[in-house]
Amino acid sequence: MVPRYARPQMTAIWEPEAKFRIWFEIEAHATDALAEIGVVPKSAAKALWAWWATNPAIDVAAIDAIEAVTKHDVIAFLTWVAEQVGDEARFMHQGMTSSDVLDTCLAVQLARATDILLADMDALLEAIERRAMEHKYTPTIGRSHGIHGEPTTFGLKLAQAYAEFDRCRARLKAARAEIATCAISGAIGTFANIDPRVEAHVAKKLGLALEPVSTQVIPRDRHAMYFATLGVIASSIERLATEIRHLQRTEVLEAEEYFSPGQKGSSAMPHKRNPVLTENLTGLARMVRSATIPAMENVALWHERDISHSSVERYIGPDATITLDFALARLTGVVDKLLVYPERMQKNLDKMGGLVHSQRVLLALTQAGVSREDAYRLVQRNAMKVWEADGALSLLDLLKGDAEVTAALSPEEIEEKFNLDYHFKHVDTIFARVFG
Repeated sequence: MVPRYARPQMTAIWEPEAKFRIWFEIEAHATDALAEIGVVPKSAAKALWAWWATNPAIDVAAIDAIEAVTKHDVIAFLTWVAEQVGDEARFMHQGMTSSDVLDTCLAVQLARATDILLADMDALLEAIERRAMEHKYTPTIGRSHGIHGEPTTFGLKLAQAYAEFDRCRARLKAARAEIATCAISGAIGTFANIDPRVEAHVAKKLGLALEPVSTQVIPRDRHAMYFATLGVIASSIERLATEIRHLQRTEVLEAEEYFSPGQKGSSAMPHKRNPVLTENLTGLARMVRSATIPAMENVALWHERDISHSSVERYIGPDATITLDFALARLTGVVDKLLVYPERMQKNLDKMGGLVHSQRVLLALTQAGVSREDAYRLVQRNAMKVWEADGALSLLDLLKGDAEVTAALSPEEIEEKFNLDYHFKHVDTIFARVFG
């Protein structure tokens, strides 16, 4: 975790003290269930909760000191709790194994982290929708291969982003359901030394689903899917960030990141206004995606359990969720304050002398009886003159002066094909599909 790219609410989920508090809740709830079915005395569960009611601080340093000797984190934690609670603590962890605590805790942490990410996505979707409505009919050029294609609107660009992030939100919600499972099944996952009712009780208390069959550990295909989902969201962040970066290029300058008073763009060139936030988002997206391959490699464990996944998850659990949380919040801020320049968009639309209307003329010629091959030839030969003149010539004027073209279309019919509004007649339909 890099503090520069972290926010307190998400970071708090992964703090050692927060982890140990979840561990205690798992152990105490399990002891409650064990007491209820008569495996341990009810006084044991009461002793645990009585100590917990005093709101004790978790002495992370003391637990770490014990682990330095035991070389086992769960045993170190249980030893420390026993020192605080006293003799009744000996009934804690009856029939359980370390993975019962570790995997269930990770499920809780990822579920809580996901709740924050879902809220982040709601804020981002709200910002995108608001700006899309603002620029629903703002004309701009659509580009394919980076080259002028046909007109679109800036609102449609943002509507596409909204639909993409709406899909991402649905995937994230599904990923939360998949990752939020509880396993309290004991060594090798057979429930030999612990009753399945204990697992059911703990799961209910922690808001988790039951893992149908665990092999001492929760199967890691769940985690692979979860981190893959985070990777897809990161890629969607990068997609929108890259679009904004291109739109901010000096030669384009149709939109740009907000440049605050006192902000500096370069230590050497005072004129610079750089897309630093979206460039940063591109880099952060790469870091979130970097978690996906290790998560997938964690699926293949030896037999019923090994710990080759453990060290990986100690990295990617906090890092991927903390980084994605920061990135989503940063992107929301970029969209919210994005400077949009409709006049520059119109200027770029007009830059190439009407080339963006070539398809309409091509189609009109074919409908007038000209073969597609000849229609393409007629439009292209005039379009290339405009292209080579860098827009100094007008495609409309050239077409109206081309005898082969005017033999099929009147000047008025040709002019009608250069109506910009024609391209926007289905904007309402698309917006209804996206926003309802």
